[in-house]
Amino acid sequence: MRVIAGKCKGRPLKAVPGINTRPTTDKIKESIFNIIGPYFDGGEGLDLFGGSGGLGLEGLSRGLDKVIFVDRDRKAVDVIKQNIKFCGFEDQAEVFCNDANRALKAIMKRGFKFSHIFLDPPYKLKELEAIIADIDKAQLLSESGLIIAEHGIELMLPDTIGGLRLQRREVYGSTTAVSILNYK
Repeated sequence: MRVIAGKCKGRPLKAVPGINTRPTTDKIKESIFNIIGPYFDGGEGLDLFGGSGGLGLEGLSRGLDKVIFVDRDRKAVDVIKQNIKFCGFEDQAEVFCNDANRALKAIMKRGFKFSHIFLDPPYKLKELEAIIADIDKAQLLSESGLIIAEHGIELMLPDTIGGLRLQRREVYGSTTAVSILNYK
């Protein structure tokens, strides 16, 4: 696992120990960023199920100004902090150990608008559509922003969730799909 491109290209990233976290593969990460980028001229990101922080760190390396990382697992939060330090993004990142739903409520109170929201929940978690609906209701995504959701292949998100529409769905192998949503 590594940073694919940008300022920290090639930098290896630490993985979360154990079997509870499934990091996004380099191949899928590269494909995602080729679709949504590949580089950014600023913007703020939210990596809601941070894991090792790979998606948010890739965004920072490719030009996002700031990323907020959230994970409920203390081990994952520690790994995210180590990877941020290793990449030199301490001034551009915030990390929180919190449940996704509580984190969204706290973020909403701070008035953030994100250009990129990365969602990579555990595949067994069946709340992805509800989380996207909450993001829409809270108006956390900027008007031209994107939600990038990695999920199990069996999950088919509807064409619209609130004011958001499914822009694209890509399938990778026999287990992984990525859905990209934006405003109509």
